[in-house]
Amino acid sequence: MKTSLFEIFKIGIGPSSSHTVGPMRAAGDFVARLESQGELTRIARVRVELYGSLALTGVGHATDRAILLGLSGERPDSIAPEDIEPRLKAIRHSKRLSLAGKHAIPFEEPHDLLFPPETKHCQRIRTG
Repeated sequence: MKTSLFEIFKIGIGPSSSHTVGPMRAAGDFVARLESQGELTRIARVRVELYGSLALTGVGHATDRAILLGLSGERPDSIAPEDIEPRLKAIRHSKRLSLAGKHAIPFEEPHDLLFPPETKHCQRIRTG
């Protein structure tokens, strides 16, 4: 059995592939499914809530960035590294997100990308 280097190492946008590659693909798959079902243009707003380790370390491990890019239709293995910062800056400045790169909706990160407080409370209990 042969193993490819690409099966061992994954291309990602942050310091933790488990906190970027998976969430970015999931967000991208979500909008791709909406599009394939003809529902993309009916979406007026998207709200993302992250739980568990994604909520506990999400911003520090770039999960927030991965979600924004994934919802925009980007894939971790195809986005050009030099495009990441300008895309994120444009989303955050305009407070608009183009789902799958095709359907613009309002997106205010502090209200639409959430790290629920009960998860943070759990962290405090675990760490003393």
